[in-house]
Amino acid sequence: MITVEEALEHVGRCARRLASTEVPLREALGLRLAEPVVSTVDSPPFDKSMLDGYAISVDDPSPTRRVVEEVIAGGVPHHAVEPGTTIRLMTGAPLPDGADAVIKHEQTKLLDESTIELPSDRPAPGAGTMNRGASFHAGQQVLDAGKRLAPIDIGLLAEIGQARVQVIPTARVAVLATGNELVECGQAAAAGQIHNSNGPLLLAALDEMRATPIDLGIGSDDVTALKNVMRMGLTADMLVVTGGVSAGVMDLVPGVLQELGVEEVFHKVRMKPGKPLWFGLCERDDQWTLVFGLPGNPVSTLVSLEMFVKPALRVLAGGEFSPPSSVRGVLTHQIGHRGARPTYYPCRIDFGRREEGKPTVEPLAWRGSADLAALTRANALAILPAGDYQYAAGQEVDVITL
Repeated sequence: MITVEEALEHVGRCARRLASTEVPLREALGLRLAEPVVSTVDSPPFDKSMLDGYAISVDDPSPTRRVVEEVIAGGVPHHAVEPGTTIRLMTGAPLPDGADAVIKHEQTKLLDESTIELPSDRPAPGAGTMNRGASFHAGQQVLDAGKRLAPIDIGLLAEIGQARVQVIPTARVAVLATGNELVECGQAAAAGQIHNSNGPLLLAALDEMRATPIDLGIGSDDVTALKNVMRMGLTADMLVVTGGVSAGVMDLVPGVLQELGVEEVFHKVRMKPGKPLWFGLCERDDQWTLVFGLPGNPVSTLVSLEMFVKPALRVLAGGEFSPPSSVRGVLTHQIGHRGARPTYYPCRIDFGRREEGKPTVEPLAWRGSADLAALTRANALAILPAGDYQYAAGQEVDVITL
């Protein structure tokens, strides 16, 4: 049995970024850039007006100007601004030659159909305008490799005319729940059976992480059946199996994975819940598949997901491997611990309620790794170190947020 820290080191060493692919811009949201983006254009592509008004030469002392043209966005000026003249511009229209400022039309007075009077206070050169390339210029890097694309980034890529982009694709993750006792949601559970909750839990978590889940359904406790369905799962980037990884007679998953050529990296971690966790690696041809065998109890599944599966998925998606980070909080109630394994205990952390500058942590009533209902109120896991002790209300604990 290894420690949580040792298990995380193994997972971080085995996880690697997926090969990049090119996708249409419309499909790139939330994905990470595989390479830097360098603009091929200037932004703006020409000197332009930033408001509705009149293009003028600031040095021209004429109190009135003759309007020789009107230019809307998308149009181009056909005249230059000369002494005594002006051109009416709409926002976004190109700045004509001879002009170095734009004055708001509200600040002028219309004398007749083609003549305006300027205010006595003239704008400074550059007022109301934006120069070509002021935002960025051709040849400039505008987005870094590894950046997760947000809607504003999609807009920027569209601005430079990039219709397709090289990204790290979403990881394809196959999910298999095992156990003769399981039936799917919507089906009646016979005596001794329970509904499959781990499968939907994992599939929903993968959707939330923008992975591509592949639902393999329920695998019965039969070597041949498991081998057939897990062989399909090994064509994905990651295979996550729940149940069948402990030391019971029907815990067949490790042996089946070995027969399928999956190399065991570790089995069993000094933690509670989640001790039976199994992790391996399948490498064949061009396929590299990470394999997690999660304990069947649902809270064990959730804790293993947060601690190990999610950090691995971030690497596959082009991010850095980062174990779950913790914050320090203050207990609202006493809590005891017994045992040689650290426990990840369901709790509620309240960042709006603080004691001595730290958020408060409320331990929840929890009946162990099969008690999934308690987790619906939890938004964090309190880390209780190994040992026999009692924490009093007001003492500090480390907490991992969910």
